[in-house]
Amino acid sequence: MDTEEFLLPRSMMANERLHAMVPGGAHTYAKGDDQYPENLAPVISHGRGAHVWDIDGNRYIEYGSGLRSVSLGHAHPRVIEAVRRELDRGSNFVRPSIVEVEAAERFLATVPTAEMVKFAKNGSDATTAAVRLARAATGRPRVALCADHPFFSVDDWFIGTTPMSAGVPAATNELTVAFPYGDLAATEELLTRYQDEVACLILEPATHTEPPPGYLAGLRELADRHGCVLIFDEMITGFRWSEAGAQGLYGVVPDLSTFGKALGNGFAVSALAGRRDLMELGGLRHSGDRVFLLSTTHGAETHSLAAAMAVLTTYVEEGVTARLHTLGDRLAAGVRDAAAAMGVGDHIVVRGRASNLVFATLDENRQPSQQYRTLFLRRLLAGGVLAPSFVVSSALDDADIDHTVDVVAEACAVYRKALDAADPTPWLAGRPVKPVFRRLA
Repeated sequence: MDTEEFLLPRSMMANERLHAMVPGGAHTYAKGDDQYPENLAPVISHGRGAHVWDIDGNRYIEYGSGLRSVSLGHAHPRVIEAVRRELDRGSNFVRPSIVEVEAAERFLATVPTAEMVKFAKNGSDATTAAVRLARAATGRPRVALCADHPFFSVDDWFIGTTPMSAGVPAATNELTVAFPYGDLAATEELLTRYQDEVACLILEPATHTEPPPGYLAGLRELADRHGCVLIFDEMITGFRWSEAGAQGLYGVVPDLSTFGKALGNGFAVSALAGRRDLMELGGLRHSGDRVFLLSTTHGAETHSLAAAMAVLTTYVEEGVTARLHTLGDRLAAGVRDAAAAMGVGDHIVVRGRASNLVFATLDENRQPSQQYRTLFLRRLLAGGVLAPSFVVSSALDDADIDHTVDVVAEACAVYRKALDAADPTPWLAGRPVKPVFRRLA
């Protein structure tokens, strides 16, 4: 299908309706229509497995489903059945339900490096609770976060460090400092500079690159030596790296860790987990000052916890993490071969662990380019591939991967023309896509 013939009139109208009522036109900035080519931001009708349909009637193979949360595919039968069972039994009570006991037991059996767990609804609540707990435990004010990781929380301690810092007091920003991923010497220098002030080191244990040998163990040693709390943000790595998370794969145990996304397969559930002595500070069975750890009206909704239990069981029993890696390896190899065959292998670059693939679009000078990303996304959409990333779900099959590679090959042919012209503008048909974090709208 030629992109000039690919139109989404109903989606365009729905996007206008959204912008009239919802700031940003979406409830997550990463889902905004500014992340897609102009007038080509599909509004979804429904999804099943690895496919979604927009309200214009187009079907897409979908990657990065639900911002990486739907790792088993949409409407997964095992998850839906578990949810359906709980819906008829009530979803929220004035006291804990037995499902909360069972969900905690299942989680801690799957992630045995944690000793206690508390559930919430979104990742930001969990990471902020971890930071608050670290500050309470250490009596220190500063948070040290990894500067190379894109997102930790919607709360001030993190958002103040981004280009979208409007509304965050400068005094709050001053309490957050940053360290580079993979550089133990720089992190030690930071901890020494702010001696006895840093409450915690918070980072994703891995992202688009594997941790350098000894790095995570080195961070563990630094945290111990400087008396600060080591926090792993496992929102993405949790379950995608191994059933026990990145901490299970790499064998380095953090003091606290946070999970979400894949944990609910699209249902709203997150988790803060960690050492018993730290977690109990947010409980009732100690004699010290109380920490307001996590207290959410909807954090223990029975159907979301049932979804989490079904996800955990499915991952363990069906070897889902291994399947994600197998599918990702097939996709990465296919995309790289297609790009190389069209002479753009140095410009469309697939990166990351096989279960969490992203791609970079580079210009004639091999610099990241939003214009070339726009060109690439337009061709993928016209070919029935919705791919802000190449993050796979286990619902994909070989035919889906093969079709994706064929569409990528067609996109690469156009990419080559744009590179030869040293100008992608004729193939954009509108403004380029934009980065999520930017100072001006």
